[in-house]
Amino acid sequence: MRAILAAATALGLLVIAVAGQGEAESTVDKKDDKAAGAAVVPDAKQSGGEPDGIVQVANLVYAGTKSSRCFSDHFLIKAEQESEISTSRRFHAVKLSSEDIYEFPLLIMTGEGTFRLSDAERESLRRYIRRGGFLLASAGCSSSEWDRSFRREMTAVFPDEPLGEIDMDHPIFHTVYEIKELRTKHGTPRPLAGVSIGGRLGVVYSQDGLNDTSHTEGCCCCGGNEIYNAIEINVNILAYAMTY
Repeated sequence: MRAILAAATALGLLVIAVAGQGEAESTVDKKDDKAAGAAVVPDAKQSGGEPDGIVQVANLVYAGTKSSRCFSDHFLIKAEQESEISTSRRFHAVKLSSEDIYEFPLLIMTGEGTFRLSDAERESLRRYIRRGGFLLASAGCSSSEWDRSFRREMTAVFPDEPLGEIDMDHPIFHTVYEIKELRTKHGTPRPLAGVSIGGRLGVVYSQDGLNDTSHTEGCCCCGGNEIYNAIEINVNILAYAMTY
């Protein structure tokens, strides 16, 4: 698998999905998008002056001013070490409603408390995922309010593709690391959930939390039940987003 990922990176692989490979949109819709000049993920520029071939991950700003401040970017370093994918050393802040999201193959979304996306943000996320993008979402501090808000938004964004449990035999647990179980501080961890479009996973969500707050400054788990092996899981998610 490492050899596959290395070869993919050498070719500048930033294409997550193309026509005829699991896209849920119709051929007519794609032709209309192309004619209108719409972006297809990740056919992207490099942000922050970084060279081509560097995989960049976005930290979403959503619902006005909410952001993913307490999600650690430490897994990017591990991804480069373990999979040979060349990664940026930091997240790039980007607004969910902005066309800039098409510059990134992976978006991070987390937070605490309630939130509500605007119609423009919902449409932006829907288009991004359907065109091959990937969303990694995580409830900060295992926030039940954020969990309810996120589930409501997923129903609004993908009414025909419900958020469902991801079995441990899914490829997302077997890309770079072989992950046999989720580990949490106490009790039985809740399974990861996801949204699949045309057979391809486009959204992964953790109600317990994949934030890896031990590697963030000024953040803590706040009494939540964060997943301990989050680093390995997040590396696997990045690898899946780049190769499926």
